[in-house]
Amino acid sequence: MSRIEVARQEWEDGSRRLEAAHDDTRRYGQLLELLEFLLDELRKRVGQTYTLAELVAAYATSERWAREALEERAPAPGWTRDFTVVLAAAFDAYQRGAIDYEP
Repeated sequence: MSRIEVARQEWEDGSRRLEAAHDDTRRYGQLLELLEFLLDELRKRVGQTYTLAELVAAYATSERWAREALEERAPAPGWTRDFTVVLAAAFDAYQRGAIDYEP
């Protein structure tokens, strides 16, 4: 299995876990807000034109910069418990813009 396939599985799992929180309206809203923060950060770091390989490379270093970004902007205490879920879900959403993306 390639690095891209492994990363995509992690990203899809993050999206499933994020969606599983849908019934908890307050928490789900907070997760979506964190997701938007990370998508903004991805736009700045990766840009508008990228490949899945470039996105996987960004993912490899994302924990540090994403944590810093959320520490500055996080809306509520406790966001750290959902950090990995939201990070993976952000990459899952962003992968759809890759020039070589295939579902």
